[in-house]
Amino acid sequence: MAGPLSGLTIVELAGIGPGPMCSMMLGDMGADVIRIDRTKTHVMDRIADPKFAVHNRSRRSVSVDLQKKEGVEVVMRLIEKADGMTEPFRPGVAERLGLGPDVCLKRNPKLVYGRMTGWGQEGPLAKAAGHDINYIALTGALHAIGGKDKPTPPLNLVGDFGGGGMLLAFGMVCGLLEAQRSGKGQVVDAAMVDGAALLLGGIYGMMGAGLWKDERESNMLDGGAHFYGTYTTKDGKYVSIGSIEPQFYELLLEKTGLKGQSLPAQMDRNAWAQLKGRLEQIFKTKTRDEWCQIMEGTDICFAPVLTMKEASQHPHAKARNAYVDVAGFAQPAAAPRFSRTKEGVRGPAAKRGQHTDEVLGERGFSSKEISELKAAGVIGPQQ
Repeated sequence: MAGPLSGLTIVELAGIGPGPMCSMMLGDMGADVIRIDRTKTHVMDRIADPKFAVHNRSRRSVSVDLQKKEGVEVVMRLIEKADGMTEPFRPGVAERLGLGPDVCLKRNPKLVYGRMTGWGQEGPLAKAAGHDINYIALTGALHAIGGKDKPTPPLNLVGDFGGGGMLLAFGMVCGLLEAQRSGKGQVVDAAMVDGAALLLGGIYGMMGAGLWKDERESNMLDGGAHFYGTYTTKDGKYVSIGSIEPQFYELLLEKTGLKGQSLPAQMDRNAWAQLKGRLEQIFKTKTRDEWCQIMEGTDICFAPVLTMKEASQHPHAKARNAYVDVAGFAQPAAAPRFSRTKEGVRGPAAKRGQHTDEVLGERGFSSKEISELKAAGVIGPQQ
């Protein structure tokens, strides 16, 4: 497949979470992503069979011992002919390994050097440990999500993947485009706190305009409004509605039997709790599938709340080929979609070191060099 990023080479220093997602996106779009894995088992090897590590798909794996100076030199030789590289470490770690941006850009002045961190490259928290939940907590995102009693972590979607992996992928493509014009590389500093804050831009705007309360379940989009939220059905399943616009709200009233009754105004916040209670009773009178027969495909802005297993089997997902079978199980297809330069999954996650000989041979390493590096433990065999 010749995706839109075909012809570009990215060297990825292996990590977890947002770094791999960024590389998956670049690989799905056609870039030749070379993942530098460790030579020995590590905490990152959480899944016994690598094919289930979905975010590691669409690229090749070379195993290198970065604790050895010869291993660092192997990576530097790969970087010489690469368009970009990404590293997932806390600030200063890449420098201590001998793979910081200064030495890499000196070796390849056109290199786009992507850095993925939680807190960013500077600031009082820069070198502290953290996870998605901590990064979104600091931005206000976590405070805004959940019920009135306490915040609820939205999986690790907002910090790791939306605010991290996608942000770095965007930054890398921006840097690669600019490098084609200027002939010069640069450093991309992608921090999950920055990305999560960026995702909140619209909410901060509403708060600035006095349209958003800094309290959970008090606003139009956080479960406070009766016309935007989830409801339990007769069979203990759930449906979602998002009838914000007046014409959509009118249709919701019609389909639930409330049209024509004397009701408070849609945007009367003081009445939201009362109206939510009435809708809760109504939605419990039918099963989820019965409500789908009534509402799905209408302008109510309705969808059943599906489990992940159910999602890939929904007719809409099937019609769009939104999920693909890779290595025997369903996973999300490559996105976004292109009309001419076709995106697509380039294969399941590789085994650690699966392509070491292949990649090094392509990059000018002789058979003798590869054998000597293996004998010295600088590069590892396929695991």
